[in-house]
Amino acid sequence: MRSSALGTSIGVRRSTRKERRIFWTGLAFALPWIIGFLAFTVYPFFGSLYFSFTSYDLFNPPQWVGVGNYKEILQDSSFYKSLRNTFYMAFIAMPIGLISSLLIAQLLNIKVRGIAFYRTVYYLPAVIPVVANAILWTWLLNPDYGIINSVLRALGLPDPAWLLDPAFTKPSLILMGLWGSGAGSLIFLAALQGIPRQFYEAASIDGANMWHRFRHITLPGLSPIILFQLIMGLIGAFQIFTESFILTGGNTGTLGGPDQSLLFYSVYLYQTAFMYLKMGYASALAWILFVIVVLITMVLLKTSARWVYYGGE
Repeated sequence: MRSSALGTSIGVRRSTRKERRIFWTGLAFALPWIIGFLAFTVYPFFGSLYFSFTSYDLFNPPQWVGVGNYKEILQDSSFYKSLRNTFYMAFIAMPIGLISSLLIAQLLNIKVRGIAFYRTVYYLPAVIPVVANAILWTWLLNPDYGIINSVLRALGLPDPAWLLDPAFTKPSLILMGLWGSGAGSLIFLAALQGIPRQFYEAASIDGANMWHRFRHITLPGLSPIILFQLIMGLIGAFQIFTESFILTGGNTGTLGGPDQSLLFYSVYLYQTAFMYLKMGYASALAWILFVIVVLITMVLLKTSARWVYYGGE
């Protein structure tokens, strides 16, 4: 009995040493990522919180101003302008893109000859880099020689100035977004194919028409994916930057477009930080954006229990 207990104790010690060795080996392999995470995520996160309470221009030590930056933001007309433009993209342009992706996915889910080709064609614009996409659309939307206005003139329709007219700058971005909605359509398509066909067959036997099947089977089956697309779309809309930056030439004088109609929140934040070197003020702007996105996400998650259906429930 004594030798058995001793053997068990030695086995436990050996197992413990082996586990420690595995732990330290794994930690050594993960160390580069941990260092990068701490240096490029954790430190900037809390560093920006500190700088948001200071006056800082990169060249001089930060000076503590308390909530001075936040008070100044509340009196900044450009802040409200950028917020309105961003809300437009988040609550008008994003739902349009979401509905477009769902409708395209519905079409791509139909069993017809050559459907794989059509799926590829619709998805291709989504793999084009954002910068290349924006440059392409500056040519397409050019009021003088752009293809879109050439077609409109040939049909005898009005040809707007698009990127030169404040009334059409944001609709121009909506067109760009619709052209690249293939990525969202692919996600919806995968979800559509996961809905059991028996549900549709049973509904058809009961006399349900196409709209009833879509409303009572398709939408509930897609509700978790709709929630995911909604949250990711809103976060992306609040971070829109590249399209506006490229379409306005990226110049200090033209950044924001005509009448600042393309001055989105991230564009204004970039302008404040890297053109005016007001890093403390820009950090305060970033934290306001962070709070807005968190609050909207929490509201969506809180209300999702009323309309999101999970198959296991």
